[in-house]
Amino acid sequence: PAEARRILRRLEFHYTPKHASWLNMVEIEVGVLRGQCLGRRIDDPKRLRREIIAWERQRNAARCRIKWMFTTDKARAKMGRAYPDTSKES
Repeated sequence: PAEARRILRRLEFHYTPKHASWLNMVEIEVGVLRGQCLGRRIDDPKRLRREIIAWERQRNAARCRIKWMFTTDKARAKMGRAYPDTSKES
């Protein structure tokens, strides 16, 4: 129990929605990070941070974007109650 508490104190929980279109964009970006930067073993946390910062700077300088294809119409078709059509309301 003492070891579990020690480890738990090192963790920080961030509660986020499980079902959201922004989460898909985050997953895409993390996949790009993994493929372009983290495709090898980096055993030093300081070096890992430097590598990620350098990757992020390059990605921002190149003004990279995600081409998001999930439109409002597609959202309404898939999850109608969550995306009501306001133009039909009186």
